[in-house]
Amino acid sequence: MDWLVTLIGAAVVLIILRDVFHTLWHPTRHGGLSRVVMSLLWRLSTRGRKSSRTAGLAGPVGMVTVVATWACAVAVGWALVYWPHMPEAFSFSGTLVPSEHSGPVDALYLSLVTVATLGLGDIAPSADWVRIVAPLEALVGFALLTATVSWILGIYPALARRRALALRISQLRRAEPAAGQPDSDAGAAVLAQLAADIARTCVDFLQYPESYYFHDGPGDISLAFTLAYAADLAERTGRRKRPDARNAAAVLTTALDDLAVVLDQRFLHTGGTRQQVLAAYARDHGSP
Repeated sequence: MDWLVTLIGAAVVLIILRDVFHTLWHPTRHGGLSRVVMSLLWRLSTRGRKSSRTAGLAGPVGMVTVVATWACAVAVGWALVYWPHMPEAFSFSGTLVPSEHSGPVDALYLSLVTVATLGLGDIAPSADWVRIVAPLEALVGFALLTATVSWILGIYPALARRRALALRISQLRRAEPAAGQPDSDAGAAVLAQLAADIARTCVDFLQYPESYYFHDGPGDISLAFTLAYAADLAERTGRRKRPDARNAAAVLTTALDDLAVVLDQRFLHTGGTRQQVLAAYARDHGSP
């Protein structure tokens, strides 16, 4: 029975490490825990058309919740590894009575001290196998801290790129009455760059799907709000006479199609056309 509890604890740790791997380092998948937590918080924050401030909390709070769950699950899993073998596999300082400090709370305390790499030393491993396992927990704790920093450094630049794209589309919309439709080499280059930025955003949604649950806010920095104009611009430019303008419009249309496929497969699940998917994306992010 003691070793069964130890194996259960090891299984918990492995499950969490697998979730961390799929969330941060797998290029085409994301972890089950982050998907469940962040999608649930997103639905709760946007139910009943609540304020954008409430929706804006879903992403950051979801990340904190996921990281806290990872850390707690790892600590509990390793505590289950230690607990059945206390006190015989550990040495205690002179102020502690081993028989009185060998319960589940003490095992959890030892696990938290180890995963945080504090090394207080009042309870230390003495059995050979525990002396090997305990440093592994410290390595996992350090890796979890590094993974959290990597996650933050990956998601927030993706958000910045998405909002910059939305602002760029908004600038094109506001400048159109003066500049007219892009029917020149420069205009075709603008559409081609816009298609490249949309493709980059498509990759961001694939590699950092949790970024979907960050609310961009209303107006010009909301990609959900501005994509409709990009689609309309591609359609109107595709009817122009210049071949380069039509080619740029075709590339932009293809980029929008690819983005709609990613949004629908990963988040919206409408099974509709590009227009329907983009409209569902706008509704989901509170845009008209």
